Amino acid sequence: MTSISSRRLSKELMEIQNGGCPVGIDLEKADDFQCWRFSLEVMGESLYQNEKFTLQFRFDQQYPISSPAVQFVQTEGRQIPVHPHVYSNGHICASILGNEWSPVLSVIAVCVTLQSMLASCREKRRPIDNDRYVKHAPDNPKKTQFQYDDDTV
Repeated sequence: MTSISSRRLSKELMEIQNGGCPVGIDLEKADDFQCWRFSLEVMGESLYQNEKFTLQFRFDQQYPISSPAVQFVQTEGRQIPVHPHVYSNGHICASILGNEWSPVLSVIAVCVTLQSMLASCREKRRPIDNDRYVKHAPDNPKKTQFQYDDDTV
């Protein structure tokens, strides 16, 4: 890790550990500055009520200049959410993780955005091109050039 990346992640981790997680978001793993995991639960009434998901962040040397690689992962007792912007391999089609990423955004800001995305969902379904995408998808979701053309779900 570069010193900028390490300093930024140290600062974010300290804020999280000092109570900086909103309701429904909990840090599960942050053993290093390469990979962090959070549990994510949508609060209030939604299609995902009483469901918990695991969100994984992978950081490269360029963070926070470049976005983290963020995806939902399947863990014991938790599935990947069925959502029009979440592929069955956990990759997320969200502009905040691509062309609208900004270094002022934090890990918690991403978690809150994804929590909100799930909360506002009106129909549990996979993206239309799920099977084709998953068959050819790279391991790292950042290597995908998503089309951000549907913000109505």
